[in-house]
Amino acid sequence: PRTVVLFRCHSSVLKGACGAVVQEEPYAQTSRGTELEGYCIDLLNELAKKLGFTYKVHVVKDGRYGAMDQNGNWNGMIGEVIRGEADLAVAPLTLTSVRERHVDMSTPFLQTGLGFILNKDLVSHESALSLLAPFTADMWVGLLVSFLLTGLCIFLVSRMSPSEWADPDKEQHTFTLLHSFWYITGALTLQGAGPHPKALGGRVISAIWWIFAVVLLACYFANFYAMIHTDKKHASIRTFSDLANQDLIEYGSVEGGSTSQFFKTSKLPLYHRMYEQMEKRRSFVSSTAEGMKRAQEGNFAFIGEAVSLDLAVARYCQLTRSEEVVSERAYSIAAAPGFPLLKNISIAILELSEAGLLTHMRNRWWSRSCKEDNEGGSLEAHDLRGLFVLLGLGLGIGVLLALLELLSKAHRQARDDKVRRSFAKDGCFFTLKKIKVHRPSFLAQ
Repeated sequence: PRTVVLFRCHSSVLKGACGAVVQEEPYAQTSRGTELEGYCIDLLNELAKKLGFTYKVHVVKDGRYGAMDQNGNWNGMIGEVIRGEADLAVAPLTLTSVRERHVDMSTPFLQTGLGFILNKDLVSHESALSLLAPFTADMWVGLLVSFLLTGLCIFLVSRMSPSEWADPDKEQHTFTLLHSFWYITGALTLQGAGPHPKALGGRVISAIWWIFAVVLLACYFANFYAMIHTDKKHASIRTFSDLANQDLIEYGSVEGGSTSQFFKTSKLPLYHRMYEQMEKRRSFVSSTAEGMKRAQEGNFAFIGEAVSLDLAVARYCQLTRSEEVVSERAYSIAAAPGFPLLKNISIAILELSEAGLLTHMRNRWWSRSCKEDNEGGSLEAHDLRGLFVLLGLGLGIGVLLALLELLSKAHRQARDDKVRRSFAKDGCFFTLKKIKVHRPSFLAQ
């Protein structure tokens, strides 16, 4: 029996024996000339292996998924299946009640919902933790580690250096661990907090820490001000309600697709009002590719199925997708009514899902290919790596100076002990004491 597989695609146009072909990444795209590859091709190959059938492919003539006009006639992929021009339609074809009435649909092979994408520059990320926004999580971890290491190094230096001993002979310490952390905490507020380190190594570490704190605070407040200033320019848009209750950014979906049909027939006032707004502004687009392009250009939010929007976000780093996803839906394979293989195809799709192959194929074709650009965002640790290197050098020099001071004292003490033992051997014993001299009273007058 004849098995024809249709692909509804966008973006680039091919010319060949099948006529004009428009492709949509990553479901079906060309590779090595006219050969097709993509998620739907992989799915089709797996189904062919399981069920043992052969197939040939042509692309839908009018480049549409399929919608019914006022006269009850279907266009696109659904129309070709109904007219018998094809047996199957394998594509990101949304399973809807209207389509189910006219064609047979298989078990869904991909779950999705409706969301929207827009340029990151149009999004304001408000949060209860906005005070932490100027730095990334890695940066905050690095600051915490730096704080702990600096406090421990100052305490270690004070323990090693004789300058910090209250009585050098008894080796009692006056600069405790609590003093160390209290002192560097005061530096972060640009306020001196005593007691201060007396040893040369401790003073070196303190000076470097003050430089670290001043530069760090300058970077924090500069970035914090920039974020606040940027957020005031744009509305905070995270949900469909936010999108509908503003008039700065246009929004639209593919004209005549299942997404626009959802907004048109929705009983919820919010979604119906959004459809009326799209009709009023004529903000519909002709294809998913056009919607993605307009979203990249800015001042436009493209509404579509989340699985396709995720692909756009993975390819174009300046785009971001809404966290809210509504109208849960699924992609299925459409077949002519009574097609004998449809039941087996549905079972095979379930087996592929249970084996994890569908997830593997999605991870392969939706892999992220762009490099994140953090320009204008939170500062990362590598942005201030020079400052961390300076602090590390300061800590190392401070500890080294404390060791040298301790070795110098040990050397002097060993030399004094050697002299003392020499005099003891010769039988000479004497003690030097400090003599306090009082001035005579007549000199005071």
